[in-house]
Amino acid sequence: MASLNFLKKKPTKIICVGLNYHCHAKELDMNTPHHPIIFLKPLTCLNGPGGKIVYPKISKRVDYEGELGVVIKKKCRNVAKSNVGKYIEGFICVNDVTARDIQKLDGQWTRAKSFDTFCCVGPKIVKLKNPNKVKIQTLLNGKVVQDSNTSEFIFTVEEVVSFISKVMTLLPGDIISTGTPKGIGPMHKGDKVEVRIEGIGGLRNYVV
Repeated sequence: MASLNFLKKKPTKIICVGLNYHCHAKELDMNTPHHPIIFLKPLTCLNGPGGKIVYPKISKRVDYEGELGVVIKKKCRNVAKSNVGKYIEGFICVNDVTARDIQKLDGQWTRAKSFDTFCCVGPKIVKLKNPNKVKIQTLLNGKVVQDSNTSEFIFTVEEVVSFISKVMTLLPGDIISTGTPKGIGPMHKGDKVEVRIEGIGGLRNYVV
């Protein structure tokens, strides 16, 4: 397992947002949600920079999903959007790896997104002046396959964190992944996948 030493505190949970880019909603021909759609990934998914993504034997399609991640700084509960900033430690790149065929088979997301190594994070925690306006890309074997900007967010970082804090208490080190833009697609054994976010850098992982 790749090193996760850049995380100052071990998270207690990983919360992800589904369908949070206008461009991705159009790509899937889905209606814009009225509130953030959230789900959880277990801590056993965590994978660091340079780590190997293990392709499950029971899946025939495993997809990349490049995302902006938020790392929580201190206990956060029922926080207003205007106060969210002081609860954020910083931002990271996330690859919310998904067994797409299993997701379609199950009709919900838990099994498809919960395999070991399926939450790649890194390469470091960075402060961003405006996380709602940064370039985000995913590269597969050096080719750009996702190319967007967080200005395409349906719900801003502040809206997402505030919304989640009214559902569950966020604790120091917790990670929120804010959703993926258009361009999702499959990875195969032997592939190199990299998520690049403006101001943060690149997170590279390898499919085995």
